[in-house]
Amino acid sequence: MLEGLRIIDLTHRLPGPLAGKILADLGAEVIKVEDEKHKDPFLSGMFSDFDKSFESLYGELNRRKRVLRFDFKAADARARIHALVKSADGVLLSLSPKLKGSLGLSAEELKGVGPIAVVELEASSTHNKAMHDLNALAISGFLSLHVAHEEGQIVAPPFLPVAGIAFGQQVATQMLANIIHAKKNNTFVNTVSYLHDTAELILSPFWSEDLRSQKKTKFLHNGAYPCYSLYRTLDGQYVAVAAVEDKFWTDLIATFGIGLPLERRFETKEDAFETVANVFAKLHADEIESKARDKELCISIVRKIS
Repeated sequence: MLEGLRIIDLTHRLPGPLAGKILADLGAEVIKVEDEKHKDPFLSGMFSDFDKSFESLYGELNRRKRVLRFDFKAADARARIHALVKSADGVLLSLSPKLKGSLGLSAEELKGVGPIAVVELEASSTHNKAMHDLNALAISGFLSLHVAHEEGQIVAPPFLPVAGIAFGQQVATQMLANIIHAKKNNTFVNTVSYLHDTAELILSPFWSEDLRSQKKTKFLHNGAYPCYSLYRTLDGQYVAVAAVEDKFWTDLIATFGIGLPLERRFETKEDAFETVANVFAKLHADEIESKARDKELCISIVRKIS
């Protein structure tokens, strides 16, 4: 789909490499350029030193790319970078101002390359420049939704880096928009995308100012109703129930003998949840799968990692 486009990926960690992965998956040629002495921190350095799973993450984010490594302090580093940039349609960029300057990657210098699209990644346009995923979620207010019903002294963060993933998607979209504009107008296009700003932009429709003002913190997607929740099975697995529509709930309660009629599936009382939970608590995961086989019930087994 994007065959013929070349993207130079001068980013690291999660959002930039994810944006490059999205573009590579769509057919673009993506060349990831790293300093041979200071590789991506997910592959070498602090992150991979304390948790080797970051190496696996690095592999997944970059496996469709061509990775080039050379000494960024070498005499020919600037020329090598510029040769790559001149051959590209777009550049993903998240380097320090000092390094951008030494490699000739300032906006002013890139403008001289010609009609090329650049997207720079930064933390925030309004807040502290140093932040991670969790900080962006906290500052933008969405982490308040995560802890709204927690009372524990320690609360685990969301199970995926939501802000960073949204940021990577936004950067990929911005890159495509910049490439279209650059080619259409035969011009240089440079924009900056921000982690914190993107979290607010992408996530705000799902917990709007109106809903916040109502102090509403429970919704369908985070377990407000018994028809859309997770229930433990007899063998310690879980079943994901998402039988929202009339036909799905009607078939579900008929198949499993659940004593919660159609009109009660949107109740928020604890006994409504318990009615469903008590049924699945008496069944093994395999039994549930067997009963549901060849039926459209909107339920799925969640198997715990053993």
